[in-house]
Amino acid sequence: MIKKLLEVYKNFENITSKIMTFGLKFCFILSLLSMFILLTYNFTFHSPYIYYIGISIFRLSLIFGIEFIICGFVADGIKKQLI
Repeated sequence: MIKKLLEVYKNFENITSKIMTFGLKFCFILSLLSMFILLTYNFTFHSPYIYYIGISIFRLSLIFGIEFIICGFVADGIKKQLI
């Protein structure tokens, strides 16, 4: 099953691959921002608001990353009339 997923990923159209790459880079930057906020909470301010903001941004980056991956596979499947 993993081999099939990797084969489908290698056969993505160019625009789908670019959108997924850009989206995953955006999610990575968002997760780095959340880690910076959480490190700020850990070392300087001990306010629960900062903690919850950092955790919420981290969750959001994970959700966006998963959505970019899933939507990339679905969009490519629709373009190729597989779905």
